[in-house]
Formats: sequence, C-alpha cells, structure tokens
Amino acid sequence: MKKSSTSLFQLAVIVSAMGFFVDVYDLLLFGIIRKPSLKELGLGDAEILTKGELIISVQMAGLLVGGIIWGILGDKKGRLKVLFASILIYSIANILNGMVHSVPQYVALRFIAGLGLAGELGAGITLVSELLPKEKRGVAAAMIASFGILGAVTAFLFSLYFGWRTCYYIGGVLGLLLLILRVSVHESDMFKKVESAHVEKGNFLMFFKTKDRLIRYLRCLFIGIPAWYIIGVLVTFSDQFGAAMGIPGIDPGKAIMYLYLAIAFGDMTVGLLSQKLKSRKKPLFIFYGITIFFVILFFLQKNGSPSSFYWICAGLGYGSGFTVVYITMSAEQFGTNLRASAAISIPNMVRGFLPLIILLFKYMRSLVGSYTTGAWITGIILFAIAITAALYTEETFGRDLDFVEE
Repeated sequence: MKKSSTSLFQLAVIVSAMGFFVDVYDLLLFGIIRKPSLKELGLGDAEILTKGELIISVQMAGLLVGGIIWGILGDKKGRLKVLFASILIYSIANILNGMVHSVPQYVALRFIAGLGLAGELGAGITLVSELLPKEKRGVAAAMIASFGILGAVTAFLFSLYFGWRTCYYIGGVLGLLLLILRVSVHESDMFKKVESAHVEKGNFLMFFKTKDRLIRYLRCLFIGIPAWYIIGVLVTFSDQFGAAMGIPGIDPGKAIMYLYLAIAFGDMTVGLLSQKLKSRKKPLFIFYGITIFFVILFFLQKNGSPSSFYWICAGLGYGSGFTVVYITMSAEQFGTNLRASAAISIPNMVRGFLPLIILLFKYMRSLVGSYTTGAWITGIILFAIAITAALYTEETFGRDLDFVEE
C-alpha cells in the first residue's frame, strides 16, 4: 500500500473518530444536564421527569427522521456531503440550545439537533469501511467508536465546571471546528464508481421491495435495541432507579459518564476480538452475555452504595460495546448504492426506538405497579428480540463490499 494512501486512510479514521466524539458529546449532553437545565426553566421535580422523557423522546425522533434523510442523501450525493451538512445543522442547533427560555423551545431545538446528529456516525463508518482494506475495517470502526464515546465523559466533566448553557455553546463550537478538519478527507472510490453507474441509489423503499432485503434490514435494527434500553432507560433515569432501590443521591450525569467511559473500552475490545475470531457474530453474542450479566446485577441492588451503582453502570457500558459490531455489520450487509442508507438509518432507527422503549416501559410499570419490575420485564422482551435477530443474521467478516443491490 502506498504511503500516500495510508495517510489518507489514517486521516479518514482520525477525523471520523473526532466527529463521533462531538456527536456523542452533543447527543448525551441533555441526559447529563437534564435536571439543572429544566430546573432553571422553572420546572418542579415531577415535571423534570415527565418533560425530560418528552425531550429525550423528541430528540430521538429527530435522529430517526434524520437517519432516513441523511442515509438517502449519503447514497445519492456522497458520504462527505452528508458529514458536512449534518455537522453544520447540529452545531447551530446546540448553540441556539444554550439560549432557550422555555420548554417548547428546548423541545424544538433538541429535535433539530437530533436531526443533524443522525448523519455523523453512520456516514463515518460507511466512508471508512469503503476506504480501508477489508481486513482492517473492524479495528478502524472500533477505534472510531471507542474514541468517540469519550465525548460523553467530556460532556460530564464540562458540566462540573460550566453552566448548562455554556456546555451547549461548547458543543456547537466543537462541531464548527470539526468542519475545518473535514476539508482534507476524500470521498470513497466505491461511491465514485457507483455515482456514475446506471444503478438506483439511495432509494429507501428498496429495503422493502424484496423479502430478503427487508429481513436483513430489520435484523440489523433489532440487534442494536438493547443498547438504548441500557442508555436511554436504565442509566438516563438512574436517579429514579436508585431511589426505588433505596440508593438515594444517584447523579444521572455521573452514571452516564461511567457508562460511556466503559463503552469506549468495550468498543475497542469487541473490535480486536472480532479480528481475533474473524467473526462479527461471535463477539456480539459474547458481549450480549456480559451485558445481561450486569443487567441482572443492576436489578439485584437494594440499599446498596452509590459507588457500587456507578460501577455496575460501567459494567453495563462495557457490555454495550457490541454497538460497534452491529453498526459495522449494517454497513457490510448492503451494496454500495444502499450502504449509507443502511449504515446511517439503522443506528438512528435504533436510537429512534427509544420513545417506543419508554412507552413499553411505562406500560409495563403501570401493569405491574413497580418501577423496577416494569424495567426488567421490558429488558427481557428487548433482549429476546435482539438475540433472535442476531442468530439469523448472516456473518459479514471479511466480505468484499464492492457490490451493488439490484
């Protein structure tokens, strides 16, 4: 491999990793500063919970819509153009988010931010997957994900020293600075080849035109659902679970920091394990097992200590490192003319499932009359769906990605 080509590959990985860092910072910032920001807007404790659930659901809905839009544009216009546009949108939205003075403003801007954030990770993984040799795709994806996850840790640390409005301003400025670095990254040759070919590109409806393609898409989608059960329910509302378990004083921001710091290590471990085992599915199941183990420990807590609670959140995060595998698998499952549509929309569809997960959780806790019992029943349902989907998903390790969907 030529030195110049190697440098271009390295630059693409570095810039994608930094992009995901900013993405995660902005995505998780609301969960970290939810309570102080809503309290300053004049909400009481009960409203902080209900409006918090509303805002995070709307943000995830923005991710869902953005995942489809950016995926289509990524296949039609190119991976790099999506990265530029999505970064610009979420950067501006976050700067404006620091200026809100009402809940409706907060809701609207988190939707727009979610819309912009939807394009970052999938487009970066798609670009790197197409630029790098097939033997290095897994490790590159793990490097991007593990570094990017540290954005959540940074968001928490900044929240300790800056006000919540300043934290939003910082996220917006970081995104704008990232645009400068994007200028040196090149578009993938695979996309350039398909761009000039007479083949249908970025048609989202193609996922529904054949049974095989639809099943492939749904399986990739279901595989990732447990991650947002962990992130969006167990850890985001960890203060509620702590109170229900007799562990007062749990800080959701600190729980998120522990979770994401551990996810960074989990992502890297999964990537290296995937290379060692020459498989995507084997490490996926191993980390499903790790996650389930820590979910069980999470619900066995009663009258425990906050420090033990946070370490269990870290365990949940390490197990949730399987996210890098399902995103890589999503890119590898589909041809170049639909790859961005799949790799961008699938993780955002998974994120966008969070409002449905929260609704399921609300229904279960109202049905059984217990906050914690409703949560673990919800978890059993979601893990059963994910494991079943993974069992029937095709192995993609080492697959040649230079093909199209007819």
